Amino acid sequence: MNYSNGTSKVTEAKEAGEADESIENSDIDDNSRTNKGNSETNDISDNIRPFEIDEVGEEDFKGIKKRKFAILLTIVAVAIIIGIAITVQKSVMNRQTAEALNANGNAYSEGDKNQTDSNVYNSARSSEVEDVAFIEKYLNQQMKGQMPDGADGKKVVYLTFDDGPSETVTPKVLDTLKAENVHATFFLVGKAIDESEANKNIVKRELAEGNAIGNHTYSHNYGYLYPNGKINLENCMSDFEKTNQSLKNILGQDFSTRAVRFPGGQMTWDKKDPSGADAMDKALHERDYHQIDWNSLSQDAEGAHKNAEQLKQEVIKTVSGREKAIILMHDTYGKEETAKALPEIIKYLKQQGYEFKIMK
Repeated sequence: MNYSNGTSKVTEAKEAGEADESIENSDIDDNSRTNKGNSETNDISDNIRPFEIDEVGEEDFKGIKKRKFAILLTIVAVAIIIGIAITVQKSVMNRQTAEALNANGNAYSEGDKNQTDSNVYNSARSSEVEDVAFIEKYLNQQMKGQMPDGADGKKVVYLTFDDGPSETVTPKVLDTLKAENVHATFFLVGKAIDESEANKNIVKRELAEGNAIGNHTYSHNYGYLYPNGKINLENCMSDFEKTNQSLKNILGQDFSTRAVRFPGGQMTWDKKDPSGADAMDKALHERDYHQIDWNSLSQDAEGAHKNAEQLKQEVIKTVSGREKAIILMHDTYGKEETAKALPEIIKYLKQQGYEFKIMK
């Protein structure tokens, strides 16, 4: 037997098997390494790319939210500032009125504006108040050259202001009256009263500080009141009543004033239209209205423009020799010099021994 050939074949077969196994194992190792490499690559890709995308998106979102919040906060802040500015502006405009009303404990609210507090209207001392019927009669007798029934040797002055209220002049006049502790009678024009809330508050202040209020028609329109130079009774009475209602709307339905003043003055129309003036006088008295003219004036509505000193001198000149002086001045727009002259006018009248009164 040839054992060498068999052994050789076995050896060859064994070697061939080992070689195949080696090749197979090598393939397996290569595949394993390839798969491992791919797996690691995929792991790195999975770990990096989604992370970067999520982080960037979240940061952008947070930034947008912050910007939107900042814009919203700015808008709210601006709105608040504008609201405060508007409120302050209105408050400044009405501050003096509110202070006067609070000082007298008689602030008018929407709920009680139609109910007059008699204590407000009577806040002036009774000794300072004159009956309008007395003043009307005194002036009529004086105009006719007669000795007035009320002539008693006592010097009394009645400060009167026409054509208001105004936002520029009337508050200054009121400040002076308050500082000097004297009062005046304001003959108001209805359309000026209704012109603004500020003017309505000025009317309240006038009354609250102890002054008196008279009626100077609603329109102050000569063409409407005196067409063709004649008194129109119907138009005049309508104008007086319209102003009276405007006053009631502000001061309460119980408020009334008995003092009226014609634009141009009663004495003027007594001369121009005697029959019309008589008819008007009768109609007014039927309603307990009394016409109040004047016997002294600053001439702030007559002739050329005058400064404060000139206005004072006009008062001194026209008051001279008057026992009872009813002084005409104006507190409408453009009468700032009147407001400037008032402190010196009051000082002069006090020096002359005049007592200050109002009329109701």
